Amino acid sequence: MNLADIEMFLIIVRTKSITKTADALFLSQPTVSQRLKAMEQELNYPLILRSKGFKQIELTQEGMDFVPIAERMVSLWKETKLLQHNRDRKLLNVGCTDSVNVALLAPFYRELLRQETSLDLNIQTHHSSELYGLLDDHDIDVAFVFYHLYYKNIISQLVFQEKFYLVQSQHPAVSKALVHTEELDPAMELFLKWDDPYQLWHDQWLTNYARPHFSTDIISLIGQLWDDDRYWMVAPESVVAALSRSRPVYVSRLKNPPPDRCCYKITHRAPLPTNQKALAYFEEKLDEYLADLRFDIPVGQVWQQM
Repeated sequence: MNLADIEMFLIIVRTKSITKTADALFLSQPTVSQRLKAMEQELNYPLILRSKGFKQIELTQEGMDFVPIAERMVSLWKETKLLQHNRDRKLLNVGCTDSVNVALLAPFYRELLRQETSLDLNIQTHHSSELYGLLDDHDIDVAFVFYHLYYKNIISQLVFQEKFYLVQSQHPAVSKALVHTEELDPAMELFLKWDDPYQLWHDQWLTNYARPHFSTDIISLIGQLWDDDRYWMVAPESVVAALSRSRPVYVSRLKNPPPDRCCYKITHRAPLPTNQKALAYFEEKLDEYLADLRFDIPVGQVWQQM
């Protein structure tokens, strides 16, 4: 008795017909009947009732009892094959904030998957505070955050630092290369909390005047809702570059800019042995990507990347 015979038996159970089973497997009816009889001889009990005049087959009590066993046998075989497949592949669980995933690391992920086809990525989006706990519990292998938290088992490394710019539509309300926040209409702001230092800066210079017109923590919503030339936002350079690929934008520097946004890579001091090679490869390629990463953002003009 082999796996093909067991799968054949389960098709017989589902179709309740030797004829339909033969058609499904592209076999002759005598071949199906012969293989079924060989299974019964090996098991030493009948699986189906053989009665003339019945269009559908019926299982014996032993046949009904054998169905869940046959299903488990097929399931275990599939798990065995999956284990063999996964043995030759590497899985890495990456945690990140939404804006870093979309604007900063998406091109890196794309290139990484092209270069290493045996690497599988599981990318999760969380807030920085949540990522520390997930990494500490080994639910992820590496993460990118915006600030330090003390965890004795976590290593933190600054990997990227970027400036903020003022972004307006291609018909800006304030058409200047250098702008002070006092020149902007706070009621037309599209707001994302990029990190805690940015929030403090925002509270100091903008929140006292008016509430932002729209607030979110999902970067992709900004492009979809930006339908008014009066809208504006302050964004880090990676996000400015990402926006410019989908729409023309007018970019200015700020006279009173926020502190640069710092992105930290965090890893566990004792990574899971099964993921060490994948993590080492990921970090090597990440270093190469970030070393060459530059955002040349023109200010005082409409800009769109083609």
